[in-house]
Amino acid sequence: MKLSELLKNIKPTVIIGDTDIDITGVNIDSRRIADGHLFVAMKGTQVDGHKFIAKAIEQGAKAILCEDLPEDANNQQTSNITYIQVPSTEDAVGRVATLFYGDPSKRLKLVGVTGTNGKTTIATLLYNMFRKMGHRCGLLSTVCNYVEGEAIPASHTTPDPIELNALLAKMVDAGCEYAFMECSSHAIAQKRIGGLNFTGGLFTNLTRDHLDYHKTFENYRNAKKAFFDALPKGAFAITNADDKNGMFMVQNTRATVKTYSTRSMADFKAHILECHFEGMYLEVDGREVGVQFIGKFNVSNLLAVYGAAIMLGKKPEDVLLVMSTLKSVNGRLDPVRSPEGFTAIVDYAHTPDALENVLNAIHEVLNGKGQVITVCGAGGNRDKGKRPLMAQEAVRQSDRVIITSDNPRFEEPQDIINDMLAGLNAQQMKKVVSIVDRREAIRTACMMAQKGDVILVAGKGHENYQEIKGVKHHFDDKEVLNEIFAQ
Repeated sequence: MKLSELLKNIKPTVIIGDTDIDITGVNIDSRRIADGHLFVAMKGTQVDGHKFIAKAIEQGAKAILCEDLPEDANNQQTSNITYIQVPSTEDAVGRVATLFYGDPSKRLKLVGVTGTNGKTTIATLLYNMFRKMGHRCGLLSTVCNYVEGEAIPASHTTPDPIELNALLAKMVDAGCEYAFMECSSHAIAQKRIGGLNFTGGLFTNLTRDHLDYHKTFENYRNAKKAFFDALPKGAFAITNADDKNGMFMVQNTRATVKTYSTRSMADFKAHILECHFEGMYLEVDGREVGVQFIGKFNVSNLLAVYGAAIMLGKKPEDVLLVMSTLKSVNGRLDPVRSPEGFTAIVDYAHTPDALENVLNAIHEVLNGKGQVITVCGAGGNRDKGKRPLMAQEAVRQSDRVIITSDNPRFEEPQDIINDMLAGLNAQQMKKVVSIVDRREAIRTACMMAQKGDVILVAGKGHENYQEIKGVKHHFDDKEVLNEIFAQ
């Protein structure tokens, strides 16, 4: 594509060199630059891409999109490098990537899901539902990205704008009609979804998370709201009326607003008729349906899925029929039965609110007929403020708690555990033990459990690694449980 074409949707402040040149690729990583590429120098949170302009040119870049021109930019005219200066490469990169890949989101029905908890479940269930209805679909999620049935490993909840448009273009090429994606607060704040055309957006809920990045809850909340503010007229916005921030999210959107609720009047509503560890019977908009999920929070998730399917033109009875066949997402309230008659549940819960939801769901089924033993930790180099809150929530709803290591990253596991324990008083500490080794912590919980009890192993869910000092070591909670049960 001609460079002049790529610059159509941005407003450069300075252009040095020829824009009538062919661009063969666009990249923000200088290591991936090949001959004829456009290198976009991003001022990231960790590294400033401007430092790698020379490296990109060495690799074969023919054009540089940047905020700060290199000192020798004006002397480089003879070297055939074109420099384009813009006020913000963060703003520009999505628009450029969209054009380079042929505006793929306009050729798909793209639905975004944002909120603190439930994004992966809702996006994945929509993907599975629409495939069961005979449509070709794509999925962009924390667990894995899918183009129709092909799995493409995910490194972030939402990829960078170039990778994102490349994946969407791949979906278009594969004949996909729909794409469902998680939209993280980081991705919205960093304009990673800039330039995309959304058919609809869903809001799940909002609780404390990622304050290491956003600094304040208001910044975090406003990042989520910006997604709905940007939805075009003709799109739909479905929000959780049971969340106090639900209506705030959609107050300035141009999209058609719909609500869902398990407690009050809403466009889409449901309540639980019966609940077991195998699933629930629900009443959804006056119709009864059996589902293979447990917990009130999953009723909310299923309502969001139901609402989105209706807004995408599906009939309620068809949606409920497929919904009854859907299974839980890997690592989300994932049960493992022990030969001794107790149940272990693996869940990704890594915020106080997610922990509360999962423990509530367990108590709804147990109904006082068994004890709850919770194994949990907190991630290193992330929001430290939630650590004591997580310990408090675990203690409040469990009979015994084992505080252990999660992904310590570059922190000492014991320091993280100490931060969690700092939230507990002497009375609460009587219920708690701390074991740094996660495998040993899970084994200890299994030794404590009696027939009819439930062990919750929280925090990692689908993850099959533990990140320690920059290295990912294989570790899978479900695998560990099965090994212990086999012994």
